[in-house]
Amino acid sequence: MSQYVLEFAGLMAVFAVVIVAPGADFAVVVRQCVVHGRRAAIATSVGIGSSLLFHIGYTIVGLGLIVSQSLLALAVLKWAGAAYLVYLGIRSWREAPPLPTDVATDDHSHPGGASLLRSFALGFATNALNPKPVLFFLSLFSALVSHHTPVAVQAVYGLLMAAALIAWFVAVSFFFTAPSVRARFVAWGRWINRITGAAFVGLGIRLAVSRAAD
Repeated sequence: MSQYVLEFAGLMAVFAVVIVAPGADFAVVVRQCVVHGRRAAIATSVGIGSSLLFHIGYTIVGLGLIVSQSLLALAVLKWAGAAYLVYLGIRSWREAPPLPTDVATDDHSHPGGASLLRSFALGFATNALNPKPVLFFLSLFSALVSHHTPVAVQAVYGLLMAAALIAWFVAVSFFFTAPSVRARFVAWGRWINRITGAAFVGLGIRLAVSRAAD
């Protein structure tokens, strides 16, 4: 049992650094906080964590190795992810900014508000269409998890890592939806849409021009 605890501690030591680094997931959650409120942001966070289980699941069963060795599969995944991020950016530019009256509520009641299911799907798709986790979890598990570790134990690792990721983004959701914090962002609503839109487009272009092995 102690060897599994040490093994998991090694995984989390690396993973903890990765989850706090700003990226597409972080940008999506922050924008959900500002535009759609706390409930939508939390649903998006759960979607991201569920997508992480998806990545870890196929890594454990060995599909990650197959995908990582297929240039065509990685290329398709990369371009799909890039296109999706650019789509999110364009949608951010076109979407109406939140109103000051929305600050007092956890989520918007006007027609532009995101449903929890759509918010979950947004988080899941943003993470699932990123090819980086394919190589990241494959290399992470290959380097730190013994071949003798039972699949059931590895599955527990994955569940705990997903829980940690969800907890992090839920904390982010609570911070950015605090009335005083969100009020400042809402006051700059149109610029928030422009900035986050530019961030998504930039991340999409960066992903499109990057090499699969980067």
